[in-house]
Amino acid sequence: MRNRLYAAVTAVILGVSGPVWAKVSPAEAERLKGELTPVGAERAGNAAGTIPEWQGGLATPPANWREGTVEINPFPEDKPLFVVTQDNLELYRDNLTDGHIKMLTQYGPDFVMPVYETRRTAAFPEHVYEKFLENAVTAELLDNGNGVRNTIMTSPFPIPQNGLEVIWNHILRYRGEEVSFRSASATPQRDGSFNAVVNHYDYFFAYSRDGADLADIDNKIFYLKTETLAPSTLAGTITLVHETLDQIRSPRLAWRYDAGSRRLRRSPNMAYETDLPNSSSLRSVDQKDMYNGAPNQYDWELKGKKELLVPYNAYKLHDADVRPDDIIRANHINQSLARYELHRVWVVEAKRRTGIGHIYDRRVFYIDEDSWQILASEEYNEAGELWRVSEAHNISHYSVPVFWTTLEMTYDLKAQRYYVDGLNDGYPAYDFAPGYRGNEFTASAARRAARR
Repeated sequence: MRNRLYAAVTAVILGVSGPVWAKVSPAEAERLKGELTPVGAERAGNAAGTIPEWQGGLATPPANWREGTVEINPFPEDKPLFVVTQDNLELYRDNLTDGHIKMLTQYGPDFVMPVYETRRTAAFPEHVYEKFLENAVTAELLDNGNGVRNTIMTSPFPIPQNGLEVIWNHILRYRGEEVSFRSASATPQRDGSFNAVVNHYDYFFAYSRDGADLADIDNKIFYLKTETLAPSTLAGTITLVHETLDQIRSPRLAWRYDAGSRRLRRSPNMAYETDLPNSSSLRSVDQKDMYNGAPNQYDWELKGKKELLVPYNAYKLHDADVRPDDIIRANHINQSLARYELHRVWVVEAKRRTGIGHIYDRRVFYIDEDSWQILASEEYNEAGELWRVSEAHNISHYSVPVFWTTLEMTYDLKAQRYYVDGLNDGYPAYDFAPGYRGNEFTASAARRAARR
């Protein structure tokens, strides 16, 4: 018993060791019905009254929104409480990430942070809340944290004990059962000029389907197929990904169809530090969705919680009438369309393991307590310098409901350029019920679709 306790304590401290007993007792899990929300956030507001009590999130859409249309701003009358600038950042330093401090100092006065009333809008379906409670008493990390077991549908560790558990909560957070949407990405030049790349995305979240269990999902978290629609030089390119749950048993599977060669090829290197396609080498593959894939290249440390000003409720950036030209500017996006709020976030630091090759030596992640979504991150080079700063601007999608990114970007402080993804150019609303089946995401199905 003493040896087991020692191993468990060591795992908590390091966030990565061998056997890890991650599940909590039924008595501990009962906190999810009281002092904690169903997802594990602190239900109460903060002492200063600047973070309100969670009261169920935005579970009911605005009365003037219609199913099948792009989400509208539920808070159209909100005005900024104040704006953080290069000149006044010392007043707010304690509530700023290091990345935002750097952006304010490097790009001020153009880079500013309009801060609004805190709205705890993250909400999920009731059956998802039930799974949080079940996962809490069953979920466990696999050896070295490269996978999880005894968990299904949503984040496995609503009462986390270490950094790896928090990162897995982000990786496995609920994003619906399936979704189809179109969006654009861009890598603007220093003067703000850009050419957009338009992609169509199809997700099938096997892990999150209602009624599924581990025996049903064949070790898959999700299936993803993307097709490039523009520009014409890239049109017809298809990427297929099978993301796995137990990454020791089976690593990620990926294929890429190039319209020029008309061949579907395995892409074993589509992971970790590989350049994200069409990102002009400004973002790595494992930065898609802020962080994805096996966490085995880093040691993870849970630094605790902080109250920070983070991107939230980004309905202005999501607006159906806002176009890429309205958003993209030199050096950074149009900050007048951004919205920052004070929220409690988990802070997790990742340090590259000895002997591992990755462009980022150290990374810091800021994870929303209400949704397990990474809201911001910092990426450091081998010299210990802050190299890149990433943001995820999120909204609540009303039809599910689900809290998810609408716009992501990575700012390269040295190149003074950035990558932005999720741009809307008059595209239809996200479809969270396209009616997919898992067999539509096989390599042979992708090959047939590409050759039509």
